[in-house]
Amino acid sequence: MSWWVVVNPWSGRRGEVARRASDALAAHGVDHTTRVSESPQHIRALVAEGRTVGATDFASVGGDGTAHLVLNALMAHGWEEPPTLAILPAGSGSDFIRTFGLPRRLEDMAAHLTTDDRYRCDVGVIAGSFGERYVLNVADAGVAAASVTAADRLPRFIGALRYPAGFWLSLARFPSAGIELEADGRHYSGPAINVVFANGQFFGGGMNVAPRAMLVDGEFDIQVFIGPRRRAFSVMPRVIRGLHLNHPAVRRFSATSFTLRCPDGWPIEADGELVGTGSIEGRVLRGAIDFKI
Repeated sequence: MSWWVVVNPWSGRRGEVARRASDALAAHGVDHTTRVSESPQHIRALVAEGRTVGATDFASVGGDGTAHLVLNALMAHGWEEPPTLAILPAGSGSDFIRTFGLPRRLEDMAAHLTTDDRYRCDVGVIAGSFGERYVLNVADAGVAAASVTAADRLPRFIGALRYPAGFWLSLARFPSAGIELEADGRHYSGPAINVVFANGQFFGGGMNVAPRAMLVDGEFDIQVFIGPRRRAFSVMPRVIRGLHLNHPAVRRFSATSFTLRCPDGWPIEADGELVGTGSIEGRVLRGAIDFKI
C-alpha cells in the first residue's frame, strides 16, 4: 500500500514536522507521498489530488484539528469502500488517538503504518448556520467551544495544558443559558453551560470526558453540563478521570441524531476547530472510515 500524507507545517516546530514525518516513514520502509499544506483550505485540494491518483490510504500529520480538516476533505468524495485515515501526531492535542492507546510520538506512530490493522469507525455530522461539518472525535457547544479560542491565544510551549487553561479563562466570562435538546425522542430543556457530542472518549488535552463513548455503536455520547458556573469546580476534577457521569450537574444521552436549540451567540467547535455559532443538529454515519491503528 502507498500512503498519501498531508502535513500541517504549523504543528510542532515550524519547518521540522514534514521532514520528521518523511524520515520516520522512510525509516520503516513505508511507501508514501508527502504533501505540505499552505493553509487549512489547501488541505481539501491536497486530498482531492490524492483521490485523483487513486489513493485510498491517507495520513494526517498534525493534531486533531488537522485530522478534522483531512476527514472533511475525504468525506467530500464518494467512496465505494471507506477510505483509511491515519494520524501521525504532531500537534499539542492529538486526543483522538488516546481512545486507542496509540503512541503520541510521530516517530513511534509511523511504525503502525507498516501493518494492515484498521478499525472501522463512525463519523459524526453536524449542521448549522455554518453549513455542514464532519466530526471525528467530538463537537461542543458552549463554554468548551469558547475555550478553543482562548487556548489558541496561549503560548504553544505549554502544550496540552493550553486546553484546560483556556477552559478556566473562558468560564469566568461565560454564563449559563437556556437550551433545548432533543436526542432520539429524549428531551432536556433548561439551563446549561456546555453540551458535548462525543464520538471518541478523550479531548480537551487528555480529559476522559466520554468514558462510555464507542466508535462503532452508531450513536453520539451526549452530555449536558448544567450551570451555574460554580458547579464546574466540582465537576471538572472528575472529568479528567472520567468519573463525572453521576454528578448532579451532568445529564447524559446516547442518540443517533439530535437537535440543539441554544443562544445564537453560543460558539460551536468540532475536533478543536471553531466552526460557527448558534443552534445545530447532528447525526452519525456508521462505519464511514477505516482508522489506522
